[in-house]
Amino acid sequence: MSSTTPTPPPQASLTERRKAETRMEIARAAAGLFVRHGLRATRAEDIAQAAGIAPRTFYRYFATKEESVAPLYATGAQRWVEAVRAAPADASVLQALEQGVRHTLTPGVGVSASSWEWVRTLLRLAEANPSLRRVWAEVCQASERMLGEVLAQRVTRAGPAAGSAVPDGADSVAEALEPRFAAAVASAAVRSALEGWAEGDGPVEGPGSPAELALRNLAALRDFPWGP
Repeated sequence: MSSTTPTPPPQASLTERRKAETRMEIARAAAGLFVRHGLRATRAEDIAQAAGIAPRTFYRYFATKEESVAPLYATGAQRWVEAVRAAPADASVLQALEQGVRHTLTPGVGVSASSWEWVRTLLRLAEANPSLRRVWAEVCQASERMLGEVLAQRVTRAGPAAGSAVPDGADSVAEALEPRFAAAVASAAVRSALEGWAEGDGPVEGPGSPAELALRNLAALRDFPWGP
């Protein structure tokens, strides 16, 4: 952090944490109702009651009932990006992406095994409902941007591979290797695996699981120029 960047006062940090906790409590309550009763039968007032808050408090955090599950979608997406960031510095981009998949999509590591059926239902609901699908798409887009930043940092630290040349007109290694494009490709590989799994009745572990499908998609991209 730069020395010129002000440090938030402790009280402000505590307030933000409480807001985040409340958002997540609402999200869990909404997901539980969506899974048990369906999206159409669930009202914002029902979610507020399940979360132990007043309806007006619900609307301070979310404009619609569909938006209320965004924190759950976002938590998984952020966990995936952070797992890629945490990969060893000497790992290739593809190895870092694979580590991110294993950390995020293996039951009991990223999400508990019992929660995966909730994940399946929420993804199915997103496919069937345009408003919820928009929430899912926005979370995926934000995750893709974050992943692009992580990949840019990784390829910049690594530098060009031995014997490789930076294309004419490229201002930097990161620009030459197009990390945003790589992030879009990687994100599509993982997202399509999740959505494909949710459409069927595949297991949460082993062949046909989200992790196995995502790793298979990434394996099909081994010749993609990920970078160093």
